[in-house]
Amino acid sequence: MAAEKSGAPDPMHQFNIVELIDIELFGLNLSFTNSSLFMVFSVALIIFLTLFSFNGRATIPTRLQSVAELSYEFVAKMVRDNVGDEGQKYFPFIFCLFMFVLFCNMLGMIPYTFTVTSHIIVTFALAIVIFFGVTLIGFIMHGIKFFNFFVPSGVPKALLPLLVVIEVISYLTRPVSLSVRLFANMMAGHTMLKVFGFFVAGMFFSGNLFISPLGIAPLAFIVAFTGLEILVAFLQAYVFAILTCIYLNDSIHMH
Repeated sequence: MAAEKSGAPDPMHQFNIVELIDIELFGLNLSFTNSSLFMVFSVALIIFLTLFSFNGRATIPTRLQSVAELSYEFVAKMVRDNVGDEGQKYFPFIFCLFMFVLFCNMLGMIPYTFTVTSHIIVTFALAIVIFFGVTLIGFIMHGIKFFNFFVPSGVPKALLPLLVVIEVISYLTRPVSLSVRLFANMMAGHTMLKVFGFFVAGMFFSGNLFISPLGIAPLAFIVAFTGLEILVAFLQAYVFAILTCIYLNDSIHMH
């Protein structure tokens, strides 16, 4: 409110959830929101990229086909390097996960759009599905022996109870760390981008950017910062996917 009275924009306004279609079922609010809309946009763009880019499969690939092929090979290599051949059957899930997070992050870089991954409820929902999924895979493949994952080898028996507790706590905090990392980076980056962008826009419209040759520096800074935020958007999708591969590797190989 103070920011609105002073004329300065509220940097947190960009994260507001807005109900577009009010839906209530059995007392539950299932409204279609701006967050839902941009998730649909992300999925639609991924489908367009993966299906229409391979239409005809030209010998000399088009730019769209090259992007799709590079994305496919990038994730396939990630799975091979971190999970091995046993993880190839989980490639479709990892690919969809990486592309979904990446497109949600990149869509949020467009002015006046909405960043889905800047909300902890979205990132935590993804993380908890991954957590239960890899845990279930571990029990299916190893049965009760999966509990050996929490027992470090070569540890003195006197320290074993303490280390088992630490391993269990570390394992249970995986969805929290996985979700908070993505949420915090996207939210902090977009907040700083809007704050600095407001200052630069204020200087531009007041004419202060043209007082001296050094006045262009703030504008150059915000352009560089935007480029950095685009890089962070890609890196966070990569980190989210590669940590999923590491957790999957732990469940399959028990190490």
